[in-house]
Amino acid sequence: VVTLSLLMYPVLRSLALQLHSAITGSYISGTHSIAFINCLNEQIAKDIARAIMDKKLAAYVNILPKSSALYFWKGELEESTEILLIVKTRTSKIGELSNYVRSIHPFEIPEIISLPIDQGNPLYLKWIEENVPRD
Repeated sequence: VVTLSLLMYPVLRSLALQLHSAITGSYISGTHSIAFINCLNEQIAKDIARAIMDKKLAAYVNILPKSSALYFWKGELEESTEILLIVKTRTSKIGELSNYVRSIHPFEIPEIISLPIDQGNPLYLKWIEENVPRD
């Protein structure tokens, strides 16, 4: 019974938060997230952004121009240029987004990290909600 309760906790919490939001009309911190994905070049970035949008895993993807990057890879200091995707989505979609991007990304270990959105323009956050289907 305890195991079942613990397994159900995320589902029950999600339902409680949705109910609270529906009743009060207020935003619940962390409901949406921003994901960062680095890409080798602009074409790969556009292809991945388009694929994310086609699967409705995000409401919006920014493609930022080249930036310089320094990082360790297999024990060696590397330097490259990369294109950054900034993805706005539901927090509940981050796992699916990450799995999907890993399946199509050419990097052996693509950078896919996310941060929850604490606050923001309520109308924009509602727009994200309307454009990314629930689980």
